[in-house]
Amino acid sequence: MRKILPLAGSIAVIGANSLVLSPIAGAVALSFPGIDAAGVMTAAAIYGLATAISALVLAPGIDRIGQRAALRRSLLVMMAALALSAAAPNLPVLCLAQALAGLAAGCALPAIYVLSAHVAEKGRESETLGLVLTGWTVSLVAGVSLSALIADFAHWRLVFAALALAAGWLAVAVHRSRELAVPTPATRPSSPLTALRVRGIAPALLTVAAYMAAFYGLYAYLGSHLTGALQLSTAAAGLAPMAYGLGFGIATFADRLLDRHGATAAAPVTFLGLGLVYVALAATSAHAAILIALCFAWGAANHIGLNLIVARLTALDPTQPGAIMGLYSTVTYLAASAGVFFYRPLFERFGLAGCAVASAGCIVPALATALIQRRRRPVSGTEGRKFIRFRLKNGG
Repeated sequence: MRKILPLAGSIAVIGANSLVLSPIAGAVALSFPGIDAAGVMTAAAIYGLATAISALVLAPGIDRIGQRAALRRSLLVMMAALALSAAAPNLPVLCLAQALAGLAAGCALPAIYVLSAHVAEKGRESETLGLVLTGWTVSLVAGVSLSALIADFAHWRLVFAALALAAGWLAVAVHRSRELAVPTPATRPSSPLTALRVRGIAPALLTVAAYMAAFYGLYAYLGSHLTGALQLSTAAAGLAPMAYGLGFGIATFADRLLDRHGATAAAPVTFLGLGLVYVALAATSAHAAILIALCFAWGAANHIGLNLIVARLTALDPTQPGAIMGLYSTVTYLAASAGVFFYRPLFERFGLAGCAVASAGCIVPALATALIQRRRRPVSGTEGRKFIRFRLKNGG
């Protein structure tokens, strides 16, 4: 756990900052005369754009300086950006601070994913990565909820101040952790172009793009559907992301099954299950209680699917993991923006059901790739011997 906690904690801080502006935008706007909540969300958009640019341009440097050093420096920059956000006197300064936070996040996230693969014990790679990914659960369930309470009962500036302190503490923890001192694998300069030449990267990034557009496109309009079409209160609508986050976290217990049965066998089942969850969300979009309950299954399936995708990418080329995971983060944030943009006309015309059907369609590339990989998987010696014994035992 000493190896995993700084990584999961770093994801929690980054995730909390990326999600926190939405629920406290109204409170932030009160501190900036002439600015409304929608204007405050400009800072969130700038954060996402800066993260994508950083992951594309700066993340390949991780392969040169090492993952631990990159994560430590990113957390220090994140701490400064969050402190500047807490002290921002106006919206332009807040936007500048969030741009700086995005640059830090674009380097930190690839470093975290690569480190999780390095520190995992043999045979427990998926379980370790799953535990690291629970940082997203903490940011969604605890970070966002607590931030809203702090903004209501104290002040929104305390939210960013607390996150800044957490980022500073994590930077110290990463610096002191001997377990995270892994060798730098790069033997040649890496860049987005060298990463794009890696065999298998193109279909993997296509899967990432469709997968992330499916999630963010639907998630962006879930709250509007619950409070609008279904006329739930804001507090009741908050049960949906909470259920999603709990499902995402509890699915960690299933990650060890990935290590036991293998990603190749688990991927088709996982992506088929996720597609069926999207279909079920579309079919039950008019029933609030069922919809919220299905968000739990949605979170669990998304956790396992994300685990499979990240594990596949980190295994493509061990000599330039930073550049590859930088491409992953870039595609993720671009797909998130594209999902929100292209799902809007679907939501306006067909409601949440139309968005959920579109998301089910977006899972098809991931499912197709998983099925192709399973057909091409070579049979290991152990599997071959088991097959021969089975045939002999059954007369064949």
